[in-house]
Amino acid sequence: MNYRHAFHAGSFADVFKHAVLARILNYLREKESAFRVIDTHAGAGLYDLTGAEARRGGEWQEGIARLLAAEPAAPVAALLAPYLDVVGALNEPGRLKIYPGSPAIARAWLRPQDRLIACELDLKTESLLSRNLRGDPRIKVLEIDGWTALSAYVPPPERRGLILIDPPFEEPADYHRLSHGLIEAHRKWATGIYALWYPIKDRGDPDALAKRLRRAGIGKLLRAELIVTPLRDPRRLNGSGLILVNPPWTLEGELSTLLPALAGILGRDGGGAFRLDWLAGES
Repeated sequence: MNYRHAFHAGSFADVFKHAVLARILNYLREKESAFRVIDTHAGAGLYDLTGAEARRGGEWQEGIARLLAAEPAAPVAALLAPYLDVVGALNEPGRLKIYPGSPAIARAWLRPQDRLIACELDLKTESLLSRNLRGDPRIKVLEIDGWTALSAYVPPPERRGLILIDPPFEEPADYHRLSHGLIEAHRKWATGIYALWYPIKDRGDPDALAKRLRRAGIGKLLRAELIVTPLRDPRRLNGSGLILVNPPWTLEGELSTLLPALAGILGRDGGGAFRLDWLAGES
């Protein structure tokens, strides 16, 4: 996929992923006990939408800019508020310049007792991430391969939390590493919440991933997908998906409201669609 996030910051895929991330964090905060977020492929944390890379990609204009220009119904707006509040806090009213990556969204929802481990292997990107998250004792930034971190840092001491796995998909093997990494981590920490992001160009790799995870014997697997263009051209990013392990009990209902709204707002040329189903568990 050759996925450099600065080119894609604020895209439809980010909107979907980060809206769901914020819903999970909102749920984790409902209990007093501490939780930990482990972001295995964290990126730079913050992105300048006026910078050369974002201007070259321009994907934020079809993603976060579209969403901010929309006027969703009140139930949808309420579900998006934890995510959009973070975006708004980083920007002047009416001017969109900075977009938060997943570590910045997680940071915004940490309480004093909560922790974030943000992992990034690329040295330049890790330096930006450290700078963007500096000065917060709740956060540890690590220059480490995300697949290594996935194995090394579970289970967390808090025994509550979320593992976000958002690999670059620069290699075909990343789909297999995604399923293998999750299965191994789940054996060590079966009660944790995991969120696996993947791109959708056609149905081949996403459906093979789902099949492998179905066979893994994991108890609860919820699949959510957002499609913005019909799957006619396998060279382009037509959609993205999340497979959620042990999702909060509220999340299926929230996604049944959010996904149709996002498909309507972000879909292009009438191509917006979604999927929400259980691969294992509460179907």
